Amino acid sequence: MKQALLLAAGLGTRLKPLTNTTPKALVRVGGFALLEHNIRRLQTAGFDRIVVNIHHFGEQIIDFLDAHSNFGIDIRISDEREQLLDTGGALKKALPLFDNDSPVLIHNVDIFSDIDLNSLFSSAVDKRSAVLAISRRTSASGRYLLFDEQLRLAGWTNVATGEVRSPYPDALERATLKAPFAGIHVVHPDLFPLLSEWPDRFSIIDFYLRTCRQACIYGYLSNFNLLDVGKLDSLLEAERFLQEHDAYSTTRTSDI
Repeated sequence: MKQALLLAAGLGTRLKPLTNTTPKALVRVGGFALLEHNIRRLQTAGFDRIVVNIHHFGEQIIDFLDAHSNFGIDIRISDEREQLLDTGGALKKALPLFDNDSPVLIHNVDIFSDIDLNSLFSSAVDKRSAVLAISRRTSASGRYLLFDEQLRLAGWTNVATGEVRSPYPDALERATLKAPFAGIHVVHPDLFPLLSEWPDRFSIIDFYLRTCRQACIYGYLSNFNLLDVGKLDSLLEAERFLQEHDAYSTTRTSDI
């Protein structure tokens, strides 16, 4: 089974005023909601089950999926309307909705990319660990993950402030690659039990940084195009992205 968690619970503050009345996941690009674009993309890549977490205007997402009959696949809701759980807490809460024998691909709903999702997923199966999508691009924020020569996660740094977070005291010396995180990653079931030790709300990056010494966390280095669609000034660019990249050329049959 191929399964994925679409992170759709965010408040969408960078997309205000659009998100004053609608969840970020239902903001439209090219006539279709961000949520639909990424569901169709996962569907085309052969994913059988998708869990969507909800919080901000969550009932609108439930109604949207109902109106589209879940796009004909197994889509389940992880309800965070009582408390927003951050990226790590979202995965921990959603685990009962997944098949415990298969990895989970985690994808931000406001990210467009043409990365090979099947290859990324297979990499996590082969390595029996977590695999994080990275590329040799420049981070506008100055934040980078650190990887050693085997592409094992060694830490995190903000090159603008000099801050370093790592279980390794020699993280900067150990690192042979600094790469920004793409917001797309896959977690193998072997790591699921480790999540039980964490609180209800936490960042998945914090989990990876704390875990990378006891369990190897890997980077998936690839050349791919990536666009953060979570900002107002990126919406027009997102329409061009859809026109230019085959990964989003799926024919849609409904627009409710």
